[in-house]
Amino acid sequence: MFTVVCNCEQFLSTLIGTIFETSSNSRTLDETVNNIAIFLVPLGIILIWFLNSLKVLREYERGVIFRLGRLLADPKGPGLIWVFWPIDRIVRVSLRTIVMDVPTQDVITSDNVSVKVNAVVYFRVVDPQKAIVEVENFVYATSQLAQTALRSMLGEVGLDDLLSQREKLNHRLQEILDLHTGPWGIKVALVEIKGVDLPEVMQRAMARQAEAEREKRAKVIHAQGEFEASEQLAAAAHTLSDQPIAIQLRYLQTLTEIGMEKNTTIVFPIPIDFLKYFVNREGAPIP
Repeated sequence: MFTVVCNCEQFLSTLIGTIFETSSNSRTLDETVNNIAIFLVPLGIILIWFLNSLKVLREYERGVIFRLGRLLADPKGPGLIWVFWPIDRIVRVSLRTIVMDVPTQDVITSDNVSVKVNAVVYFRVVDPQKAIVEVENFVYATSQLAQTALRSMLGEVGLDDLLSQREKLNHRLQEILDLHTGPWGIKVALVEIKGVDLPEVMQRAMARQAEAEREKRAKVIHAQGEFEASEQLAAAAHTLSDQPIAIQLRYLQTLTEIGMEKNTTIVFPIPIDFLKYFVNREGAPIP
């Protein structure tokens, strides 16, 4: 009986010791997990912040940095740059040439002709900071300025100049746009007037005018030819009158040409000098 009681006491003591030991190990594991979590969470936050602060800018891009709302001195890029997120904010700006179509504009020329004109503008950003700070949307602003300048400038020229002096008008438009977009950090490289649409009535009138001009040139050329021919005939007559022997040579040449042709009837002209001989013998006046 005593032996059984002793064995029970040993079993209970062993069980209690095991329970206490297991409880101690469990507390140690929880503490380890908590310690690891306390270490990993800040590390993950730092890693995320670090990755978000790294930016890659392409060769044609520049980054305009605002730190707590203030513009930093120089634009960043290209390549890998550091942005102190979330204190810094980056605005990407492309330096490539932008091709912008100017919508068709209704223009009244100085000679009161209504036409529809469209154009294309080639421009690029040369100062990224000005392009972001000085104007809200530089592409939209340049488009509106191009439309206004197109209507204003073409309204000061006549239809003939609009159709014939296209290169001069393009250069003038480019100068106007470049002057006004310069403070925005924009360089306008080229402006081209693509098309001029005339009213149908004006097209018919211009077609009639062109036809009249062609007829005028044809008549002038014909008259000039007649004038030159008459001058040549007058010169030939003067030469023949000064050289009587030339008339005889021409007479013989004509007879030769008549003889070479197959004619059944030959008109034999009588030389004038021959007639003069007979007239002189009769004593009649020579006509």
